[in-house]
Amino acid sequence: MVQIRPVSDLRNKFSEIESLVTNSRKPVFLTKNGYGSMVVMSLQMYESLTDDIELRLDEADLQAKSTSERLSHDDVFSAVRSRIKA
Repeated sequence: MVQIRPVSDLRNKFSEIESLVTNSRKPVFLTKNGYGSMVVMSLQMYESLTDDIELRLDEADLQAKSTSERLSHDDVFSAVRSRIKA
């Protein structure tokens, strides 16, 4: 279940927020004046999100070194959009 809390809970109920993100392994969405303000997540969750990005960037660097072919901004983003929609 998605956890949405007021940003004041970060100050007033820090231990509870910490337990939620650590035990449930899901982020807590914080609001300020009724609008989304930030997301709190565990270090493990953050690492799992960023590790894949780092791996993909390393793969792209290796591919770029092995060929002189370069893609335009439009080519790259249209390929990404089509993969997202698939």
